[in-house]
Amino acid sequence: MASADSLTVPDVPALTQAPLARPATGLTPSLRERLAACARIADADGEPDRQALALLRESGLLGLALPYEYGGAGVDAHGLNTAVEQVAQVNASASIMLFQHYAVSRRILEHGSPAQRRRLLPRLAHGEWLAASAWSETGAGANKKNLSTTARRTADGGWIVDGAKSFTTSAGLADIYLVLAQSEEPAPDAAADTGYGAAGQTFFLIPADTPGLEPDTSLQLTGMRGSATGFVSVHDCRVPDTARLGPVGTAASIIAGVRDSGATLGAVSVGLAQAALDLAHEHAERRGLTAQQAVRHRLVDIAGEVEAARAIVERAGRRTAPDPGIATLHSKLFAAAAAERVVNAVERLLGSAGYVASHEINRYGRDARAVALMGPTNDLCKELVSLTWNS
Repeated sequence: MASADSLTVPDVPALTQAPLARPATGLTPSLRERLAACARIADADGEPDRQALALLRESGLLGLALPYEYGGAGVDAHGLNTAVEQVAQVNASASIMLFQHYAVSRRILEHGSPAQRRRLLPRLAHGEWLAASAWSETGAGANKKNLSTTARRTADGGWIVDGAKSFTTSAGLADIYLVLAQSEEPAPDAAADTGYGAAGQTFFLIPADTPGLEPDTSLQLTGMRGSATGFVSVHDCRVPDTARLGPVGTAASIIAGVRDSGATLGAVSVGLAQAALDLAHEHAERRGLTAQQAVRHRLVDIAGEVEAARAIVERAGRRTAPDPGIATLHSKLFAAAAAERVVNAVERLLGSAGYVASHEINRYGRDARAVALMGPTNDLCKELVSLTWNS
């Protein structure tokens, strides 16, 4: 890890000429098994899933979102959604960490300065660094307005960031955080209200070992228990202006562009729904229930839900809709709700077997509920879609 000051160092690592070898179209059986074992342990003890992160670093998956010239694999949004879905099938907490890493990596690629891209993207692509978003905070609401975290200029042109972030995935595990703060210098041409973020907000890339940045993973979650979701405080955190991502005061426009990317948390929900469906098939075959027409038809109905959710996530990732951003929002809404319906249907099919606390279907259910609460929350997704009707 490196301090914020290191972002100004002129020498940069050499860029690799070869893409990462790991394809976006599948996990090896060994990696699936090891990630699944990590998920069971982390769900039981509620501790950050460090072993799963180590597996992600080794696998090459962390570099999928970045182009070849930075050491990545050059995968598009559809490929990223596929990778996230497949990780979610065995370890939803790891898939959330992966999704957030992709999101920050792409924001740096799109809005970072040439120096930031040269300095940071090879580390993110090679898995040397894990990136995390630190946007949410208590009292600001799901739409990230009325932030208490502030950034003020210093005499030397740098910034002092002060505040506290909540529900930050990969807290304490990430090597660099994308922190959202209310700056003192709103851009005069700040974007209009998009329903998410506000004028005068600025993003800062703050390495984990920067003095004043302190993670707290004492938060005990019901679901996604291995995701290291917790608090991150930034107290008198001094960073140079080179840590700023994008122009001052224009974070809201960067946020608004995220949904146009086609990458969607709905992919996590599809992975969970598929895992539940697979479990239902295994149970039915083991108990000889597939001989019963009623059971087979129930499985068909459940499979239809999974396929519908996957289809809308694929449409979002391929960005073929007339409005890709709206399609991405719908994909999160529909897939998150579908995953909960699928898990509930599988629970009923399992009968008393699923009523045992240690049964995996219960973890799937708790993890599936968590997706609806992740930013943008499902309620906010509905608001963002409906706001377009007023334009």
